[in-house]
Amino acid sequence: MRRFIVSFLLVISCFVLQSTVFKSIAFGGIIPNLMIVLTASFGFMRGEKVGILFGFFCGLLADIFFGSVIGLYAMIYMYIGYANGKFNMIFYPEDIKLPLALIFVSDMVYGLLSYIILFLMRGRFHFTYYLIHIILPEMVYTIVVTLIFYPFLLWINKKLEDREQKER
Repeated sequence: MRRFIVSFLLVISCFVLQSTVFKSIAFGGIIPNLMIVLTASFGFMRGEKVGILFGFFCGLLADIFFGSVIGLYAMIYMYIGYANGKFNMIFYPEDIKLPLALIFVSDMVYGLLSYIILFLMRGRFHFTYYLIHIILPEMVYTIVVTLIFYPFLLWINKKLEDREQKER
């Protein structure tokens, strides 16, 4: 029950931070994607099922507040959470290279899928513009924020695991 409450609060907190605080410190209209950081992190820390659940709720919030179609972002985030959950077996908390690489790739996949679904299918073929002005800057900004935010997520996960071990 504790993990559920903490997870719920993390999803809500990251969504609020991303949609309020980080919008005020945007660089050229680009904000870091905390929801990708959260989904990917808990995917590779806890496995595929947790990654899918985090992805669903993070994506659902994005759909409800910013999407034009309910379920589109939920689907994208679920795939990202699931794919990151596949790396659970080779995840080591001390090594930050794997989480950074996975979050980098996850943000790239998110940007590419968003472009394909929202722009390419509507006949907007300005991929290089979208890549240079939106996808790449968001990836860099997300990685910079990940360097600060990921240790906090790792600490929370460790505390929850320690508490669960004591309760057994």
